[in-house]
Amino acid sequence: MKLLEPYDLAGLALPNRVVMAPMTRNRAEGRVPNELMARYYAQRASAALIVSEGTQVSALGQGYQETPGIYEAEHREGWRLVTEAVHRAGGRIFAQLWHVGRVSHSYYHGHTPVAPSAIPPAGKAYTPEGLLPYETPRALATAEVGEVVEQFRHAARVAREAGFDGVEIHGANGYLLDQFLQSGANHRDDQYGGTVENRARLLLEVTEAVAAEWPDGRTGVRLSPGGATNGIYDADPVATFSYAAEVLNRFPLAYLHVVEAPVGTAGPDDHAVCATELVRPLFYGTLISTGGYTPESAETALEKGDADLIGFGRLFLANPDLPRRIAQGSLLNEPDRATFYAPGPRGYVDYPALDEAF
Repeated sequence: MKLLEPYDLAGLALPNRVVMAPMTRNRAEGRVPNELMARYYAQRASAALIVSEGTQVSALGQGYQETPGIYEAEHREGWRLVTEAVHRAGGRIFAQLWHVGRVSHSYYHGHTPVAPSAIPPAGKAYTPEGLLPYETPRALATAEVGEVVEQFRHAARVAREAGFDGVEIHGANGYLLDQFLQSGANHRDDQYGGTVENRARLLLEVTEAVAAEWPDGRTGVRLSPGGATNGIYDADPVATFSYAAEVLNRFPLAYLHVVEAPVGTAGPDDHAVCATELVRPLFYGTLISTGGYTPESAETALEKGDADLIGFGRLFLANPDLPRRIAQGSLLNEPDRATFYAPGPRGYVDYPALDEAF
């Protein structure tokens, strides 16, 4: 079974191809990772690779309650609890570096959220006080864009000091880097707007800065070519993400991580393709595909050569020993949606492993 075969990720030996995908869980009280989070991740150390929940690179990068930071000393020490626990359990873990951009709210930091352009997303922001309307973001000045690059660079350094095995740049799901990349959120007229080459500039500058803080093969990038999350859209996503996937070959990346979903355009061709299928021939390195896979559909994708590794989110959330369950053909625990984002251990560290299930 290919899912259970080992894989060489740029010199990092993976015992299987079952990746734990990044999932926001809202358990970082005061933005600081803690012992409960360390236990959660260590329980899932049998994954080929764990990609952590998104961890914001600055105060302005936060958009949800109790999400962890990775820019101050206390964040570094909190994440060290996590990485040491995962390593003691024999696992490997990358930190997902995150800035939500316009998908933030002044509730969290007292400032107007920032974005490529002053275009608010549809919907409402989640806060401890309930849902609040998104605010119209402030368009970053050209000179400020470089500050964002430095925030990602600093976060990459903190992640290395905290003991992570690598980092993943979150360029997906309608967050800041995706906002710059996609034309619906980016109406700039400077070197970061207009053409696809300009709209991808920030993603490439961040990737260059982050990769410089790590040895070759220790930086990944996540993209969502078919995503409409947080109101994001592009006039021609096939063209935009084809360019992004191809140009990322400039860097010595560990992998490209795509969110599997249909990608299309409203243009005259009206062409449509799945995200993994779109980027596979364009990106020459390791490809991770995540998005609603079952063990069976994941195996099919690997056998067809569509991807090299498969990410699992909710199945890993509910099954801390997912690779073992796949190997044994065991029944899978059902995820409890009511506790996905709730505080405390319930629905977080109490899903039974096989040895505890009976």
